[in-house]
Amino acid sequence: MKNLFICGMLICLFSACLEKIDTSKLKNTNWELSSLPDLALPANAKATLNFGDSLNVTGKSFCNNYGGKVELTDNKVAFKNIYGTKMLCMQNDAAERAYLSALNRVNGAKMENDMLYLLTDSKTVLVFKRAN
Repeated sequence: MKNLFICGMLICLFSACLEKIDTSKLKNTNWELSSLPDLALPANAKATLNFGDSLNVTGKSFCNNYGGKVELTDNKVAFKNIYGTKMLCMQNDAAERAYLSALNRVNGAKMENDMLYLLTDSKTVLVFKRAN
């Protein structure tokens, strides 16, 4: 019983330490991808993530443009209804697929200084630098 109580207290302590994303800090911001773990970013193209007034998202996925919605509750983040243009860009195809796949798996986020970290569970999958 004592161990169960201690485990419960630790869970409460660690969950209280999770940073909550303030939606007002994301509205009308623009971000540029600075890291996609396990993949070198193309030198000839950029990926961006832009949050609008109503937390609509738009951006460029190295070659194509995309858009959708973002849902934020506490520190949980989900990108919904992501759509995009369908231009064929052979040079950046692998990076674009990896970027969009990671974006669709995001379920958490944290902000530090001018950096936005998008997470899948507790693993960082995308790192952005503020562009504005």
